[in-house]
Amino acid sequence: MHPMLNIAVKAARRAGQIINRASLDLDLIQVSKKQHNDFVTEVDKAAEAAIIDALRTAYPDHAILAEESGKSENESDYQWIIDPLDGTTNFIHGLPYYCVSIALAHKGIVTQAVVYDPTRNDLYTASRGRGAYLNDRRIRVGRRDRLADALIGTGFPFREADRLEAYCRLFAEMTRSCTGLRRPGAAALDLANVAAGRMDGFFEQGISAWDMAAGSLLVTEAGGLVGNYTGDSNFLHLGEIVAGNPKVYAQMVPILTQYSRLNQPS
Repeated sequence: MHPMLNIAVKAARRAGQIINRASLDLDLIQVSKKQHNDFVTEVDKAAEAAIIDALRTAYPDHAILAEESGKSENESDYQWIIDPLDGTTNFIHGLPYYCVSIALAHKGIVTQAVVYDPTRNDLYTASRGRGAYLNDRRIRVGRRDRLADALIGTGFPFREADRLEAYCRLFAEMTRSCTGLRRPGAAALDLANVAAGRMDGFFEQGISAWDMAAGSLLVTEAGGLVGNYTGDSNFLHLGEIVAGNPKVYAQMVPILTQYSRLNQPS
């Protein structure tokens, strides 16, 4: 395992321990609201602090972009992109679908990725050019080649109520085009499930770099494709992503293109 990936795995497991301990007594957790339908708990903050501490100890010069604490001041070619608890709303409700997501970008390109599901103790890892793994077993995207037979994951634009109407039109169109649409509530874990072949594709808009950085590398290293709604490679900081096995991806893009932020009047 690449030494930088190894450090990220240790950091993710440490965060997972904090999350698992807290999940045993959800009533005690302090929850505050960031904005409409967007919550943060002391668990998010404690998990993030543990991750940053582990990464800073190993790589004090690296830059950090994290959901709760934002962007670090220092400039570096290396940037860690962290979501300490993706699926906070699920976590608060005791719905066991959430994860820790840690990625390392070098000059803007994601090179290391860890997604850790603490409730199942499932560890997804990838290093650029080395393949994607679930608990040390190689994973690959699914083989279904028709969108009509595909199981597709998505997320609602929960932070941006004004986008809901357009999304509902897209939701209807995609529902008619595939065999089933799922909305589990943690994009990083959804992307890991695409990489593992459990879902054939995924799309979401209005999400941040930390929701998709690690998952995007898992998908490409598992033989899939990732891009924005127009099928272009610029997605990480655009706030939209489509991912899937190559055949399903190619059939999703024409449906999604007109909904891309690149095609919306600003």
